[in-house]
Amino acid sequence: MKKLGLALLALLVLLCSCNNAKSKTTKANGKVWIIATDTVFRPFEFTNEENKFVGIDVDLLAAIAEDQGFSYDLQSLGWDAGVAAVQVGQADALIAGATIKQSRIDSGWIFSEGYFNATQTFVVAKDSTISKFEDLNGKTVAVKNGTAGMDFANSLKDKYGFKVTVFEDSPTMYQDVILGNSAACCEDTPIMADNIKTAKIGLKIPEGMESDGAPYGFAIMNTANQELLDMFNKGLANIKANGKYQQILDKYLK
Repeated sequence: MKKLGLALLALLVLLCSCNNAKSKTTKANGKVWIIATDTVFRPFEFTNEENKFVGIDVDLLAAIAEDQGFSYDLQSLGWDAGVAAVQVGQADALIAGATIKQSRIDSGWIFSEGYFNATQTFVVAKDSTISKFEDLNGKTVAVKNGTAGMDFANSLKDKYGFKVTVFEDSPTMYQDVILGNSAACCEDTPIMADNIKTAKIGLKIPEGMESDGAPYGFAIMNTANQELLDMFNKGLANIKANGKYQQILDKYLK
């Protein structure tokens, strides 16, 4: 009996150990994707009056994650820091109004299907008389580093004879125009329209000074994270089909 009792006790200990090990393994293997984003890029990502981080990108990601059943940690790092974090593997993906363009694809960006089509536009001070590209001759245009707005401005600077000065964030770029240091800045049109409307900044958008437009994409830079990209694409298709996608756009753009 004693030997049998010891054997049963040993079996119980072994079973408990196996169960505990299984529980720890399951918990440890629960993937939480690290996703980087910008800090101020209204209406796609920004902090609202209640000090909550919100926006189209924020809500779309939440809806897609819920649809696909994955967990994530959204980290508001700023544009340059967010891109760098994904490049070096400190983050798995980026969602920050990133325009899908060939130069990025060539340098290792792997994009999702486009989730929003945006143009870039030149923006001037509220009292400015600039109304066309020719009016920028001999002047300076402010841009944000690494953006489609910067590319658009650079593509026109030689033709229209203006210089480009680079900033690290949008608010500082806007302020440079308001102060008169730059004659204009170049920014994504929906972001600029939202800022003028909600923040009442002293800028305006001249008609006819916008690009043809290009889609924003969710991006990874490591093929090991293809699973996340596939889930994003599937979830995006699903929320477009069930109407959630349009509800999110209407929430911020109407």
